[in-house]
Amino acid sequence: AMSPVVASTSSLASSIRADLSSRRRLAGRPLSFRGYLSFRGSHTRRSRPPHRRDPIVVRASGGSHQALSRATAVAIGHHPPPKHIFTPTTVIAGVFSAFPIVALFLRRKELLEKRNARAANTRGSDASSMTAPRPIAPPRGIGSIGSRLPGATHDTCVYLDYNATTPIFPEVAAAMEPFLWEHFGNPSSGHAFAAPCRDAVHKARGQVATMLGCDPDEVLFTSCGSESDNHAIASAVDLFVERKRGEIGSRVPHVVSTAVEHPAILEYLAAKAKANVLTYDLVPVDEEGLVDPKAVAAKVTSNTCLVTVMHANNETGAIQPVAECARLAREKNGDVLIHTDAAQSCGKIPVKVNELRVDMCTVVGHKIGAPKGVAALYVKSGAPFSKLVHGGGQESGRRAGTENVLEIVGLGAACELVEREKDVLPSHMSAMRDELLRRLARGLGGDDGSGVRVNGPIDDAERLPNTLSVGIRGVSASQLLDVLKDDVAASAGAACHSGEAAASVSAVLKAMAVPEEYAIGTLRLSVGRHTCPADVENGAAMVVDAARAQREEIAALPEGERPWWCVRKAVGLVD
Repeated sequence: AMSPVVASTSSLASSIRADLSSRRRLAGRPLSFRGYLSFRGSHTRRSRPPHRRDPIVVRASGGSHQALSRATAVAIGHHPPPKHIFTPTTVIAGVFSAFPIVALFLRRKELLEKRNARAANTRGSDASSMTAPRPIAPPRGIGSIGSRLPGATHDTCVYLDYNATTPIFPEVAAAMEPFLWEHFGNPSSGHAFAAPCRDAVHKARGQVATMLGCDPDEVLFTSCGSESDNHAIASAVDLFVERKRGEIGSRVPHVVSTAVEHPAILEYLAAKAKANVLTYDLVPVDEEGLVDPKAVAAKVTSNTCLVTVMHANNETGAIQPVAECARLAREKNGDVLIHTDAAQSCGKIPVKVNELRVDMCTVVGHKIGAPKGVAALYVKSGAPFSKLVHGGGQESGRRAGTENVLEIVGLGAACELVEREKDVLPSHMSAMRDELLRRLARGLGGDDGSGVRVNGPIDDAERLPNTLSVGIRGVSASQLLDVLKDDVAASAGAACHSGEAAASVSAVLKAMAVPEEYAIGTLRLSVGRHTCPADVENGAAMVVDAARAQREEIAALPEGERPWWCVRKAVGLVD
């Protein structure tokens, strides 16, 4: 028989459920139960009828707790758990429902492991190498010496203009990539985004220093070779003015340079001379494009503050005797500073500042496989330096402006490549250049070889291994390149277009006194790291065919109507 407590509790539960159903029907929403129940001992007493505003309070003292708790659960609308939870159905459902959670956990673990591995690779074992650029490695097997670079233009046009600019080498692009997408912080900041960029600039400075054979603190990053050249001249001039300040009489700073310098030197000197800031002398070169060190020293005076001589000429490839010029100049004036523009020589011949005996040296990124818009200036420890750009304290306070981290990384990577390939790359370039000349001479030289002339030093050791300045007689080089502009990329030593009133032979060819019939037809062909034998073969063949066709057309014209007649007038050879 059912005990009195259980019976009373079951009756109470039934009454409460009925009351709940009635209230839901009336109010349309769930309601709470109110009343007062008191359980004492083994019997139940209802003290008064339930009231709407009195909550149900259940108090238990002795009796059957199991029956009471079950009745209470039913009263407040909850249901007790089933007696058997782990049935086959629930187990299978649980396993399948856990799959997404397990997959998410494993994916999260994989991502965390990759992130930690990436951090470990970039930070290294010490703080100095933390988050430095990746080791240089060509992507997808591209980038070896003599391999043609991918691209539609490379498939249709032969590139023989490496002295104008080089492509960004694949290894350099790979080193730059993390700083294009991931590492974008300002190196001057102190947070986590800045650290990789700051460390990358530090590493690049060391890479440039290794190529030049100097200390990293002696390397200053700039925007271009022209800025570096301007910095060098301004620094020497300002030092002279500071030293001679207060002396009796006028002491105008004097600069000695050569007639075949880059316009970054010549135009700056001309502008400052016009403003009465300095005076300067340009030393001529011989027919091979070389300057005489004794002639340089002869121009040095007590007012000379700087001698600037380019290391290698961009048109002819002539390598100037910079070290000897420096030695003789200092013998005459011990206070003189020496600067060289090594934009064309870096990556082609060794450039070590101690061997050159220079105080300042210009390095240009886009001449050695780095991007355009970045360069460097070596400034010997203790040498003067004048700020041209004022503002923040970047570059140890020497040049203001937030560092161009992306391209600085590229410059550093390119300098590392120069050091790595210094024993191999020059031989490749020399072989490509010589084969190019052989094919042009065979196709255009004629029986006696007079149809082609090489401009520059006769001694191969005195010219760059990649540069060929070749004059083709009876041809207008500018018109020839205009015909070939979609097939061969090269430069001309003279600008002359039919119908123009004036034209000019380059200042370098004028300074070398190159005969006009060759100067007008001079091509500057420059090979590089990714020039391949097929480029040389195809490029030479197209130049030969176009030159032969132009010779035939010009030969049929009266002399006064030939394309180079305007050049003869411009240089004063005819009235």
